[in-house]
Amino acid sequence: MADIDNKDQAEIDPADMEDVEEVEEEETGEDENSKARQLTVQMMQNPQILAALQERLDGLNGSPSGYMESLPKVVKRRVNALKNLQVKCAHIEAKFYEEVHELERKYAALYQPFFDQRSDIVKAAYEPTDAECEWKIDEEEELTDEMKEKAKLEEEKKDEEKEDPKGIPEFWLTVFKNVDLLSDMLQEHDEPILKHLQDIKVKFSDPGQPMSFTLEFLFEANDFFTNTLLTKTYKMRAEPDESDPFSFDGPEIMCCTGCTIEWTKGKNVTLKTIKKKQKHKGRGTVRTVTKTVPNDSFFNFFTPPDVPEGAELDEDSEAVLAADFEIGHFIRERIVPRAVLYFTGEAIEDDDDDYDEEGEEADDEEGEEEADEENDPDYDPKKDAVPPAECKQQ
Repeated sequence: MADIDNKDQAEIDPADMEDVEEVEEEETGEDENSKARQLTVQMMQNPQILAALQERLDGLNGSPSGYMESLPKVVKRRVNALKNLQVKCAHIEAKFYEEVHELERKYAALYQPFFDQRSDIVKAAYEPTDAECEWKIDEEEELTDEMKEKAKLEEEKKDEEKEDPKGIPEFWLTVFKNVDLLSDMLQEHDEPILKHLQDIKVKFSDPGQPMSFTLEFLFEANDFFTNTLLTKTYKMRAEPDESDPFSFDGPEIMCCTGCTIEWTKGKNVTLKTIKKKQKHKGRGTVRTVTKTVPNDSFFNFFTPPDVPEGAELDEDSEAVLAADFEIGHFIRERIVPRAVLYFTGEAIEDDDDDYDEEGEEADDEEGEEEADEENDPDYDPKKDAVPPAECKQQ
């Protein structure tokens, strides 16, 4: 603390040093180390001293040490050679991710027959056998014979009361409603349409083509649009950017393209009609004008913002695209491979368990911090009441 310069000391009100001076006067007979510790404690409780120290530390934060500039020219040349080696490593890493993409394509072909069977069961194109429907219950979930018989009778009674449903009704709609990331996009007017969604598939780019993947949404014939297939393609960059090769950290989504939905007249849920009254300035007459404006809908997912190559985006467009990329990646990585678990809610429970553990840990840390603050005699909660900063897209 003795390193605080004269300028910093001049900025501190002499009155703020009274406590420090009192400690020095009262403890003259104590050991020098004990005096130094007490002096440090008193100074660290002084907000102006802390502010002065923080200002000096902030000045050091992130500033170059000057070490590189001090190196001899011959050493700088060798460092440049190391950086060139690093660029070559980045290109090898890009090749690694290309091979990973090839593996994804290979295993996607192995998964697909099972996904096709899933689709056939959902849309009632195939009725599974008793053996295929048998599911072993965990020991913890085992029921007594009496409970099993009661449950069987209740199911039979329900089946008698209603018509035999085909396949698994509203399978994908239920999946969407169970996942917060997707349910936030859903509007009430979207649900009747998504009842006709029969399958979602992931198609990877062909060998030798730029890395990309396409989400295919397959619909049965419906009254809302004539398409039976809606697509969304995500293009990825899988090689280092020449202008900034050290930023490469694997494939990243660069842009996405949707498709044109051929809406039936009067059924386009992405648009709504509003009526506005306009008053004539001169005559004072009023007329009603009908306007068509965009409407919130899940199906806006298929018309993402157009991003010209190399163009800079405003914050709103950047946020929309970032959310879009997250949704596309989530559908590809989680929803399509594990759809039945999101339908039953089991995947949701697993996600919640992971989140709760993290949340409890965070709560514990916050509790410790609050306890420390409450035990601090100089703690003033009003000083910590700082308005939250705006969230910005990174």
